[in-house]
Amino acid sequence: MPEITEAAPATRCGFVALIGAPNVGKSTLVNALVGSKVTIVSRKVQTTRALIRGIVIDGGSQIVLVDTPGIFAPKRRLDRAMVRTAWTGAHDADLVCVLLDARSGIDEQAETIFGNLANVGHPKVLVINKIDLVPREKLLALTQAANERLRFDQTYMVSALSGDGVDDLRRGLAAGVPVGPFHYPEDQMSDAPLRHLAAEITREKIFRKLHQELPYQSTVETDVWTERSDRSVRIEQTIFVERESQRKIVLGKGGATIKSIGAEARKEIGEILEQKVHLFLFVKVREDWENDPDRYREMGLEFPKE
Repeated sequence: MPEITEAAPATRCGFVALIGAPNVGKSTLVNALVGSKVTIVSRKVQTTRALIRGIVIDGGSQIVLVDTPGIFAPKRRLDRAMVRTAWTGAHDADLVCVLLDARSGIDEQAETIFGNLANVGHPKVLVINKIDLVPREKLLALTQAANERLRFDQTYMVSALSGDGVDDLRRGLAAGVPVGPFHYPEDQMSDAPLRHLAAEITREKIFRKLHQELPYQSTVETDVWTERSDRSVRIEQTIFVERESQRKIVLGKGGATIKSIGAEARKEIGEILEQKVHLFLFVKVREDWENDPDRYREMGLEFPKE
């Protein structure tokens, strides 16, 4: 008789879009699910501009997380590009995770998101974040109210910051993505190029240092990435602002501010790369960059015509 062998269990792989208003904790949740920093986290809203993916392996499943920009009422051209990108991410995904802030509940922004998601046919999962900050009764009432407004396949309660409930969510997403081969190598956590990730880290440090003085119209680009013979890497980045007065703010008195930003960014980039990093930062004025189509392409966004 021929030998009977058991078929290997089928692998699963799919794209999961994280949808929510600004500051509900999407980036923190991506980092908690992946177990490594792949998106920047800031106290300011709108830190995520492009669809940066975190990749999670759970058993035989590969979950590709699409961390979309927070959905809000767009006022500027950049705002419109980010909102359009967020909804594209929802329509292109296999599974949609809708994040709610447990403290804010179903506010005006959440109502808008629920209304738009009614037109998205993919399975939807509700994730209530920051559960450690509100009483249990409020969580139960919020879960019921949200499920009355939109049909969710599953509801999870998590604290992305502390990690509570994140393992349950990871297992649920692993079971919910479709059967199919892995899209990425198993040791790859993100498909965001390292140049882009390094620029995002520097941008985060700028916001943390200057969140009161510097407007949001600033961006960072990685110009040079050189692997050196001693296994260290030399990185040159340019910080673009819109006015000379903003350039002086970033530089600081005697260059103190930019030195501090560079030191923090260099340390974190080095930890992620597991290499010694030599980081050189330059600040330039680029007027009206927000209306330049090339800048949008560099950030992975589609340039809105109007």
